[in-house]
Amino acid sequence: MNGKVIVPAVSIILVVGVALGVVGIVHYRNSSSNGQPETNTHTKAVAAICQSSDDPKLCHNTLDPVNSTDPKDYIKAVVESAMNTVIQSFNLTDRVQIEHGNSSTRGIKMAVEDCKDLLQSAIAELQASGVLVQDNNARSVTDREDDLKNWLSAVIAYQQSCLDGFETDNDGEKAIQQQLQAGGLDNVEKLTGLALDVVAGISQFLSVLDLDLDVKPASRRLLSNVAELDHDGYPTWISGPDRQLIELPNTGHPTDQPNAVVAQDGSGQFKTIQEAINSYPPNFQGRFTIYVKAGIYNEYVHITKKQPNILMYGDGPNKTIVTGNRSYTSGWKTIKTATFTTLGDGFIAKSMAFENTAGAEGHQAVALRVMGDRSAFFDCAMRGYQDTLYAHAKRQFYRNCEISGTVDFIFGYGSTLIQNSRILVRKPMDNQQNIVVADGTAQKQMRTGIVLQNCQIMADASLQADRLTVKSYLARPWKAYSRAIFMESEIGDLINADGYLPWMGSMFLDTCYFAEYANTGPGAATNNRVKWSHGVITKDDATQYTAEPWLQAGSWLPATGIAFDSGLTKA
Repeated sequence: MNGKVIVPAVSIILVVGVALGVVGIVHYRNSSSNGQPETNTHTKAVAAICQSSDDPKLCHNTLDPVNSTDPKDYIKAVVESAMNTVIQSFNLTDRVQIEHGNSSTRGIKMAVEDCKDLLQSAIAELQASGVLVQDNNARSVTDREDDLKNWLSAVIAYQQSCLDGFETDNDGEKAIQQQLQAGGLDNVEKLTGLALDVVAGISQFLSVLDLDLDVKPASRRLLSNVAELDHDGYPTWISGPDRQLIELPNTGHPTDQPNAVVAQDGSGQFKTIQEAINSYPPNFQGRFTIYVKAGIYNEYVHITKKQPNILMYGDGPNKTIVTGNRSYTSGWKTIKTATFTTLGDGFIAKSMAFENTAGAEGHQAVALRVMGDRSAFFDCAMRGYQDTLYAHAKRQFYRNCEISGTVDFIFGYGSTLIQNSRILVRKPMDNQQNIVVADGTAQKQMRTGIVLQNCQIMADASLQADRLTVKSYLARPWKAYSRAIFMESEIGDLINADGYLPWMGSMFLDTCYFAEYANTGPGAATNNRVKWSHGVITKDDATQYTAEPWLQAGSWLPATGIAFDSGLTKA
C-alpha cells in the first residue's frame, strides 16, 4: 500500500470532521416529568431516520453508535463512513495498479486510472457536503437538502462510472471490477445512499421527536464551493465589465479584452484551445474568458477542477467547432472518448460546437463530457452518434442548443435541464435502435435526472426517409432509479408509440421514472405508452422539474447571462 496516498487521505477525514463541526442546539419539547429528555430519544431518532432507508440494517449499524439526537451528528456519521470507504477504495485502486503494472491490458489500465480520478473527485464532494451544512444561512437542515443531495449524488455518480469502465464480457476486466466492488466500491454506493436517506429523513426525524433545531455556523469556513451572492443577486466574483455582458447576453462578444484568444491563423495568443486553458493562472479569482475564433479545432480539450469559472465563446456553432473521433471501437474507454471535457465549476460556453465524428460504427463516442457544477451552455451544438452528451454529474443547463445522436445520446448522472433546444435523432447502424435519454440515477434519493423542456425532438436529415421504420424511443432505464421527464416539447412522428425501451429485459421497470407533460406533435400521444412509464403527470408534479426547484436556478443562472424559463411556460 502506497504511504503517500494514506497520509493525505487521513487528513481529509479530519478536514471533514472540522467541516461538519456545526454547533447544533436541540430544544426538546418532549421531556420527562423531571425536565430531562426521555431516555429513549436516541432510539426514536434512529428509528425515524432508518424506517424509510433502503438498507435499515446498515442504517442502524451506522447510526446506533452515534448516541445523539442532533441531526448534524447523524449526517457527520454517515459522511465520515462514506469517506472512509471511498479512501479504502482509492487505496485499493492504487494497489491494483501497482500489482498489475505492465501485465495489464490497455483497457484495464485506462479503467483503473479513471477509477482513481473519479474517487479523488468523490473525496472532494464529501468534503463539500460537510461545508454546505455550515455555510448555508438557513436554520434547518432541511433547507440545505438540495445542495447536500447535489454533492452526495455526485459521489454515487463517480462510483458508478468507475464500475462502468470495466467490460464485464472481458474476464480480466471483470475480475478487477469484482475485486474493487468487494474491496469497498459497493459500500461507497450503500453508505452514500444512506447519507442521502439521512438528509431526506431529517424533517421526519424532527417531526417524530417533536424537536426544534437552532443552527450556529462554526467559526471556521473551509473549501466552500457555493457562490456568494451580492445585493444584486450576482456571485461576488463577477466583475463590472462582466455584468455588462451578463445583462446583454445576446449582443455579441464581450466588450472587454478576453483573457485568451485562440485562432488557428495566428491572429490570437494561442493556436489551440488547450493552450489557452493551460494559461489559466494558479489560484485565479474571477471569470477567465476565452474567445475561440472561427475554425475547426481537431484536439482533445480538458478543463480541470482547478480551473473554475471559465467563459468560452466562439463565432457560432457552425464556425467554431471542436472535433475529435475517439471511440470504443478504436480502443478507448467511454470517459476518454470525449472530445471536450470540463470538470471546473461555473463553466459557461456560448456559440460553439463540440463533435465526435467516429460515426455510428464507433459505438460509445462522447463529444462533450460535463462534470462541473453550475455549468451552462447557450447556442451550442453537441454532435455525435452514441453517447454524444455525457452529462456526467451535478447541475447543468442547456439553452438554444442542438444535440444530435443515435443510441443513449444524452446520458449521465447529472441534474440536467435542456430548454428550447433541438434534439436531432440520426440514422443508426442497421442493427441498432435510437434512444434519446439514458439517465444513471442509481439511488432513490439522488436529485438527478434529465429533463427536456420546450424542445423539439425530431429526425435528423440522415434519418428522415427511414424515420418510420427505424425504431426510436425517448428513454430507457440505464440504472435502478433512472429518471427522464419530457415536458412542453414537440415530439415528432419518429418516436415509437411505446415511448420507452426496456434495459436488458425487465431490469429497473418498477423503479424508473419516465414522465411527460403538455407535449405536442404526432409522437406525443401517450395512449400506447408502455405500462411501466408514469405517463402524463400533473402540473404540480411537472413543476418540480422546472429550473428553480430542479437546479436552484435563481442562485446561479442569472449570472451566466443565459436566458431561462424558471417555471412552466404553458397553462
